[in-house]
Amino acid sequence: MAEIKLFYHKDGVVRVNRSLDFLKSNPIQNFLWIDLNDVDEEVENELEDFLKIYIQEEEEMIEIEMSSRYIETNDTLVVNSNFLLSNFETDPVSFILKNNILVTVRSEELISFHETVKKISANPRNYPTGAHVLVALLETRVEYDADMIEHMTQKITQLSNSLSLQEADEELLSEIKNLQEKTMMLRENIIDKQRVVSSMLRSEFMPLELQPKLSMIIKDINSLVEHIKFNFDRLDYLQDTFLGYVNIEQNKIIKIFTIVSVIFMPPTLIASIYGMNFEIMPELDKKWGYPIALILMVFSSLFILLYFKKRKWL
Repeated sequence: MAEIKLFYHKDGVVRVNRSLDFLKSNPIQNFLWIDLNDVDEEVENELEDFLKIYIQEEEEMIEIEMSSRYIETNDTLVVNSNFLLSNFETDPVSFILKNNILVTVRSEELISFHETVKKISANPRNYPTGAHVLVALLETRVEYDADMIEHMTQKITQLSNSLSLQEADEELLSEIKNLQEKTMMLRENIIDKQRVVSSMLRSEFMPLELQPKLSMIIKDINSLVEHIKFNFDRLDYLQDTFLGYVNIEQNKIIKIFTIVSVIFMPPTLIASIYGMNFEIMPELDKKWGYPIALILMVFSSLFILLYFKKRKWL
């Protein structure tokens, strides 16, 4: 749903308005944060003209080069970052900081934005500038990423506990592959935040009072990277275990075919000998020749079975 929110200070609290006309008719220094959620291009152009900023197109926002994801000019800081949705699709978000006003551009509803609004409403004094809001948004996003990683860890644990020889099928392998893909997306997402926050930590746009919080976010991100690496290792182990189960199952099948082949080799040999029909074969003209041949076949098979049983091959 297209929506614009203007957050501004008034009477010691942070209030919200949804009209650009309100922005133009009030002192600009009162405003803290302007959030654009899937708005029309006309609204973006109008805001660009008023604030003297440049709102990037989506193609520019998703560029992987660091020079496109983090830009500093004389009076503006631009940060682009991909935010993961619950369905593991990505939504590129652009943060533009100028004159202590933060402008955010996105196209999806994001939980981290709702949670940040709650934080600002609860403690408005802790967010005097747009830079504080920017750090709060990234901090909340990292917290949400941690929840997603924790949920992924639980799914991997459940899959590990359910893995058995009977369950080793294509569906299980597909589930392992799916978890590997999602874990890789989580890693890319958190590494993206690591690069952005590291650059912000060195930026002159960030007030000194925010440096400790940015340092803490970096530490949290580093711990999440280690957690993701652990999940990768667990999934690799599950995949190796799955392949081991498949090999065991294949060995069992090959073993069965081998035993069956060996059991029927002596009867086949006897049948082959008495099927040659040479003239000089004494048993051919005997009445007991046929039953004796059958008895030999049965006893030869039984002998092989007993031998395998004694060697514990069965």
